[in-house]
Amino acid sequence: MTQFSHLDAKGRASMVDVSGKPETLREAIAKGSIHMKKETLRSIQDKKIPKGDVLTVAKIAGVMSAKEVPHLIPLCHSLLLSDVDLTFEVNLRASKIEIESQVRTVGRTGAEMEALTAVAVAALAIYDMCKAVDKEMTIGEIRLVFKRGGRSGTYQKAP
Repeated sequence: MTQFSHLDAKGRASMVDVSGKPETLREAIAKGSIHMKKETLRSIQDKKIPKGDVLTVAKIAGVMSAKEVPHLIPLCHSLLLSDVDLTFEVNLRASKIEIESQVRTVGRTGAEMEALTAVAVAALAIYDMCKAVDKEMTIGEIRLVFKRGGRSGTYQKAP
């Protein structure tokens, strides 16, 4: 049976001590999406949502949330992030916005949680800005698609 790294010898929750690990370049990429009505997507593209430029606000929300992960998720380490970027692809055919975040750091632990959080909060920001015109939006498909660095090496999600 695999031993859980966030439990001490008595089975209590514990932050992992990473002080003995070497600092390496860490990178993580996460993706997710938010489905909505086609009319809502068009309004976002045409910048006609009453609250403002939806994708700009979502990008800022995603970046800010990546920097706040240790305050949101218990036992996550604080990371000095080198770069956080989010991109958005409007897919009218599938009636959704695809969100991708990329996070980089040089440190002793990975940036997967920061990349996943950035996608989730960007999607929530889109929802918040558009909820007055579309209450049926759904957020989903949030997943890690790539990570590099550290002892476990590189991970690439199969297509």
